[in-house]
Amino acid sequence: MEDVSDPPFRSVCKTNGADLMFSEFISSEGLIRDAVKSKMKLDFSEEERPFGVQIFGGDEEAMAMSAKIVDAVQPDLVDINFGCPVKKVVTKGAGAAVLKDIDLMVRLTDAVVRSTSLPVTVKTRLGWDHDSINIMEVAERLQDVGVKALAIHGRTRNQLYKGEADWTWIGKVKENPRIQIPIFGNGDIDSPEKTLEYKNRYGVDGIMIGRAAIGYPWIFNEIKHFIKTGEHLSPPTIEQRVEVIRQHLYRSVEWKGLIPGINEMRRHYTNYLKGLPNIKEYRLKLVTVRSTEEIEETLNEIIKVYSGYQFERRKVEMEVMAYSCG
Repeated sequence: MEDVSDPPFRSVCKTNGADLMFSEFISSEGLIRDAVKSKMKLDFSEEERPFGVQIFGGDEEAMAMSAKIVDAVQPDLVDINFGCPVKKVVTKGAGAAVLKDIDLMVRLTDAVVRSTSLPVTVKTRLGWDHDSINIMEVAERLQDVGVKALAIHGRTRNQLYKGEADWTWIGKVKENPRIQIPIFGNGDIDSPEKTLEYKNRYGVDGIMIGRAAIGYPWIFNEIKHFIKTGEHLSPPTIEQRVEVIRQHLYRSVEWKGLIPGINEMRRHYTNYLKGLPNIKEYRLKLVTVRSTEEIEETLNEIIKVYSGYQFERRKVEMEVMAYSCG
């Protein structure tokens, strides 16, 4: 998820049970031009392992060269994004645009596989639109050129993030006797119940979660606990929420510097504090103060005012989370 799944965000997800994480998607063209923003996205810590670096692009040579750059920083795998639906990526012939040309997708993937010693995985969608769903052919041909796992988002490119993800196609790929690689399902997973239901119904090897973790990294341990016991963990208390905010804040400051790190956190407070009544005043303070000391004072006020508040189990409205490209 571009501009979301940076090292500070991944830190709180890992602490709360995420098993495998990926970088923000990185432009292959940006990497080979040595663009600062693209290079910075390669940063990860040993604590994040197993960890994958995700790249995207529409040119074979650029993808091959970027794979070699990724190989040098030695993550645990390289992931190719053939699923991002946003216009600025698609108009460059990358992301989900490649779904219109499976031969190109195969060539791009083969170029990456041949250029790295790391396992290569792919994230993609069902097809370009409802009339051109080609995920079965995509899965078979990507497996044939050496992809080690495939994550499928249950929407077409034209759907963007609208409508309901169609997992029946993900199930069909998993049931295909030709497919031997692990298949991971993605799209609209926002609760422990849905995770278990979809895993059992469609037989996938794993579940990929993106938007539902924004402001709620507890979802990973909640899912694990529910699958293991059939019972729900209690919603995180205000103290637990503030503790995660602090972890996220100080990792952000450590990674980006004081002022950029503080500014970066401003987008996250609303999601972390969602559900608290009359929180607007405190949220406004958090997004306007300019020091960690002032942020700490505000967080302590929030704990004092909302101590003992009983949160309801989270209900995620996926359509209002407008982040792109996981």
